[in-house]
Amino acid sequence: MEHASSFLTLQEIVAAARRNLAPGPWAYVIGGTETETTVRRNRQALDAIAFRPRVLNDVSSVDARARFLGVPVRLPVMLAPVGGMESFAPDGAAAAARAAARFGVPQMLSSVCQPGLEATAAAADTVRAFQLYVRGDDAWVDDWVARARAHGYRAFCLTVDSAFYSRRERDIAGRFAKPWRPTDNTGVAYQAALSWRTVARLKRSCDLPLVLKGIATAEDAALAVEHGVDVIYVSNHGGRQLDHGLGSAAVLPEVLDAVRGRAEVWVDGGFMRGADVVKAIALGATTVGIGRLACLGLAAAGVDGLVRVLELLEEEIRICLGLLGVTSLTALTPRHVTAAPPVSEPGALSAFPLLDLYDTAPPRG
Repeated sequence: MEHASSFLTLQEIVAAARRNLAPGPWAYVIGGTETETTVRRNRQALDAIAFRPRVLNDVSSVDARARFLGVPVRLPVMLAPVGGMESFAPDGAAAAARAAARFGVPQMLSSVCQPGLEATAAAADTVRAFQLYVRGDDAWVDDWVARARAHGYRAFCLTVDSAFYSRRERDIAGRFAKPWRPTDNTGVAYQAALSWRTVARLKRSCDLPLVLKGIATAEDAALAVEHGVDVIYVSNHGGRQLDHGLGSAAVLPEVLDAVRGRAEVWVDGGFMRGADVVKAIALGATTVGIGRLACLGLAAAGVDGLVRVLELLEEEIRICLGLLGVTSLTALTPRHVTAAPPVSEPGALSAFPLLDLYDTAPPRG
């Protein structure tokens, strides 16, 4: 792996990850479901937002710090839950936890990511939340809640957009076997049976803030608020579940309008640059999840590579804020953004138009 200090741009980190990864993990990290339309729409939705900068404001001191569930963090960025992060670093989520702790951003751990809930918590003193795929009955879920609480996780998240496994054809074509996926329907049936009853029961029994990940409409956002959900997490699984969905950034305004400040709103889906993060915060989100980008940082140079991703994101965010004429994230409003036609063909990596200048070699095999 290359030394992380040599990376001067996020594009170089993505190029290094492409060099380091075998075809299976590379296809997994950049791919999506079937036609990959939702993957492209995630990026298209962000590209369809332009900035409205204000000038002649004193921006000699710009602060990109934020809060996560009331806790101060260095950026409004969270390491999003990714299954199988061990495909990008030998110790998987533990490596991500060490990077999150070193830099100062939160981590949300996926229940299908090694080395698991306890070992990841022990790896670093992070601000952390836990995300669960339901594979058992109510008692099984309650056990996960208890373990998460006992190991310092500050919120408990249910993923609600995965009633069925999607067909991710890059993985199928490459015969990339993901060991975290069940081989039978025993556990999957529980995920398909999730309902608002589950949410109501969890809200009564769980004393951690409750997060629903996978909200993609104003209607479901309103229902979540009615059920007392603490965080509405706008996500389409990075384009990995329902094909032909809207981009997350396109959905975000209607969700915010439905929530009306009664819960926090987080978002992920195609966020690759500092400007992307600023757009989401200007619209009204409080936290932006990065999944693919975190995996690419780990693949490029391990913990150091992911820390370097966060350092470059911070630099991009600070510059963007200053050029918008604001000195903090709290000064952003929807008036700082407007609709505009995209200018490039969207894709999983279209935020890095110079990628081939850094590396034209195919992924290793």
